[in-house]
Amino acid sequence: MTFLAKLRIDAFMLGILASVLVAVVLPARGTAADVLDWATKIAIGLLFLLYGARLEPREALAGLRHWRLHASVLAVTYLVFPLLGLALRLLVPSVLTEELYTGVLYLCLLPSTVQSSIAFTSIARGNVAGAVVSASLSNLAGVFATPLLVMLLMHTTGGASVSPTAILAIVVQLLLPFLAGQLLRPWLRPLLRHTAVTRVADRGSVYLVVYAAFSAGMVEHIWNGLSPWALLAVVAVCAALLGVVLGITSAASKALGFERADRIVMIFCGSKKSLATGLPMATVLFAGHPVGLIVLPLMIFHQIQLFVCAALAGRWGRAADAAAAQPVSAGAAAAS
Repeated sequence: MTFLAKLRIDAFMLGILASVLVAVVLPARGTAADVLDWATKIAIGLLFLLYGARLEPREALAGLRHWRLHASVLAVTYLVFPLLGLALRLLVPSVLTEELYTGVLYLCLLPSTVQSSIAFTSIARGNVAGAVVSASLSNLAGVFATPLLVMLLMHTTGGASVSPTAILAIVVQLLLPFLAGQLLRPWLRPLLRHTAVTRVADRGSVYLVVYAAFSAGMVEHIWNGLSPWALLAVVAVCAALLGVVLGITSAASKALGFERADRIVMIFCGSKKSLATGLPMATVLFAGHPVGLIVLPLMIFHQIQLFVCAALAGRWGRAADAAAAQPVSAGAAAAS
């Protein structure tokens, strides 16, 4: 066990904080900013190439049979979340500023996470194949759904608006590498066995985008007006939003008659938002806008969801293990 693990400190979160601090101290300017922009695009393309290579087609086809589960996750992601995001406009300007509300609404329009949804489902002893398909479908749908929702909802609510050409840019940057990964699976499979490579691609791309977003914010001086109270307000809103969605997914999964393993998938895949997808999309969708402020609620929500869902997954996994061991214990006692 590493030193950070003993202290219950997540190294990924520390990496994000470090990226922010480096951007504050050494923001990229001029030629360095241009190089950073290209490096970020290449890293994001590599990330989605690996996403495509990871998804086993046979596993995906097996998981697709649970269409009610996947439809429920998509409904929460692209219907319930956006409605909650629109309702939160009532908090402007008393609790949230216009810019921070734009960020909160944007996170409500994003797809689910991939890695953490699958990992937490596995830890909680849920339907892992179902989680793989639900999370992957959510991200593929998000390539089109998120830009369309941004254009529809943010334009009408007075927030940032985007050009329809942004959808094409996102398809080129995210979907094409994903499809290339699917085609190149036979050749990339040996590479995926080295977890260090995929971990560097996963986390490195996020660190680059975080650094680029906050670096641009420092150069443009957009942080000068952000007070500690505004930051606390965003934390409180994100925590409340996650709590409401966890409650909705839990109640809905029971009402739909899902088994325990599928309820876990709906809770984890339906309640989470993807930082890895949301950050690169923001750089395309909100070009010319204060991207650093817009992605701030997403980064806060991401940290909260990781801590809360990790705790839930651990508790449910221990309960499942205890329940599975109970008959064995009872049988051993009877035999003695």
